[in-house]
Order: sequence, then structure tokens, then C-alpha cells
Amino acid sequence: MNIVLMGLPGAGKGTQAARIVQELKIPHISTGDMFRLAVSEETPLGLEAKSYMDKGQLVPDRVTIGIVRDRLNKDDCSSGFLLDGFPRTVPQAIALDELLQEMSRKIDAIIYIEVEQDELLRRLTGRRICRDCGATYHVVFSPPEKQDVCDHCGGELYQRNDDRDETVAKRLEVNVKGLQDLIKYYEPTGRLQRIDGKQSIENVTKEILSQLRGVQT
Repeated sequence: MNIVLMGLPGAGKGTQAARIVQELKIPHISTGDMFRLAVSEETPLGLEAKSYMDKGQLVPDRVTIGIVRDRLNKDDCSSGFLLDGFPRTVPQAIALDELLQEMSRKIDAIIYIEVEQDELLRRLTGRRICRDCGATYHVVFSPPEKQDVCDHCGGELYQRNDDRDETVAKRLEVNVKGLQDLIKYYEPTGRLQRIDGKQSIENVTKEILSQLRGVQT
């Protein structure tokens, strides 16, 4: 089964991706992993992507699509794949559909983990890190026994600048527009599966797998 996984930062994509690929025995392919593999293998496209990345520039869609093509042609993708972090834009989604058509394949399901922005803010701004040992906590989901004190070493817990409300809000805002455009593109295809991401991790997994079994039958 060929799957695209979508959702805003904090929606739980990473957690659910790990569970989906374990259940379906397909590779989890993230944009970062694809780029790192292409660069490490020193493929022509990987080296071209590196030239942009080293300058802090966005890798052009032409190069990204070529790297996706190379990755999906590897043997471990013959029974399916889970794409995470790609496509990010409608032009990328169109290019992906065209690429898969050339390969006589298609996207079977688009899983969209839906969580309201207020909840995402709560999740993303709750992280706290120990200044001394680096242990990570969350004020809601995994709080320390004593507020602002590390359970392991007694060090002070702090909030990173990129976890602060205003920074997280801007990060979400940047992602919202692209995601909304992708939803508009995919929804008419009938392949978009909306999943309530406010449920427990276990229930989100159950709902995703149930939806995917419905696609398979």
C-alpha cells in the first residue's frame, strides 16, 4: 500500500508513522531521510540537493522529485511505502501523481491527522529540557516529579526559544496554508482519510489502521 501521511507539527505524525510501517511492513520515507540518503550515496541529484542545502536554500521541486523517484524505485518500496513530509505543496503533489503514473503506481490513501491549533500549541510549547543532563519532559504528558527540576540529576528545566508560544504559532502559521491547499487538492479524489488526532495515541493508531483496511478491501 502506498500512503501519504499529513498533519501539522505536533499532530503525532512521527509516532503514527512508526506504528503504521511496523504493521504494514513498508518503509517510512521522510523528506530528510531521502535527502540524507541521496547525499551519502553521492548521486548526481543528491550532490545537487547538497549544493542548495549548504547555502541554506530550498531544494527546487525538480531535484526533490528526482530524489523521490530514485527512492521509490528501490527494492524495499516494491510492496508499498509511507511518505512523510512530502508532498508539501500542490505542485509537488501533482508531480508525485505524474511520477507514480509513469511507474504504473498510485497513492492508495492520504492520511490526515487533524488536530486544532490550540491543542497543537499546548503540545508543542510544553516541552522542558534539563540544562545539565539534557533530559526531556513535557508539562502535560510527562512532567517531572517536582516542577522545573530534573528527576534524574536535579538540574534546572528550561523552555527552548523555539518552543515558546510566539515561535510555535509562527511555525504553525507557515505550515497551515500549504496543508490547506493539499487538502483541497486531495479531498475530491476520495482518498483522503481524516483522523481525529485528539484521541489517545492507541486510538489514533486503531482508527488509521481501520481506515487503511477499508482501502485494502
